[in-house]
Amino acid sequence: MSIQVMLLQLGRGMIVSIEIFMLTLLFSLPFGLIVSFGRMSRNGLIRGISKVYISIMRGTPLMLQLLVVYFGPYYVFHIRISNSYRFIAVIIAFAINYAAYFAEIYRAGIESMPAGQYEAARVLGYGKAQTFFKIILPQVVKRILPPVTNEIITLVKDTSQAEMFTIAKQVAAAQTTILPLMVAGVFYYILNLIVAALMERMEKALSYYR
Repeated sequence: MSIQVMLLQLGRGMIVSIEIFMLTLLFSLPFGLIVSFGRMSRNGLIRGISKVYISIMRGTPLMLQLLVVYFGPYYVFHIRISNSYRFIAVIIAFAINYAAYFAEIYRAGIESMPAGQYEAARVLGYGKAQTFFKIILPQVVKRILPPVTNEIITLVKDTSQAEMFTIAKQVAAAQTTILPLMVAGVFYYILNLIVAALMERMEKALSYYR
């Protein structure tokens, strides 16, 4: 196999990995915010369900969750699994896994806000929704950006197990060389550098009170 063919195969795997990465963020970030609301709810049932969900997602391996999401419909509902469902299952598993981590980050950020912020908003005549989205959330985003960045970088590395490194291991085994694995590692290192640089720029853009 020529270098060009190997790079083409790895490039296709990289594109799929980036798609998984982007779609996971698209779904897990807002879902994590919803879960964090449940985690802080005054309703004991909702709070308990949210705690159990977070505990399961954080306490079990991602690979196990991938297997459950992929094979679950067949073993539970006897639904035939199509080839196209593989990609969907990966997105679902990654999204519900990372939503649990993002939920705890959101919760920590929201609960760190001083009570005076809410009192000032009430004095100004803001409702609960206005207070949260106009006053609290922008400040929370600034505070949680560093831990969110760490989780996003971890997500980049986790997506490697879903597609690109699988292809790299197959090529490496067929050609009895570790070069595909090294190339895949370089690709992911570059992607991590790009993500870290973007998040750093965002963090600097939001540090307008310093």
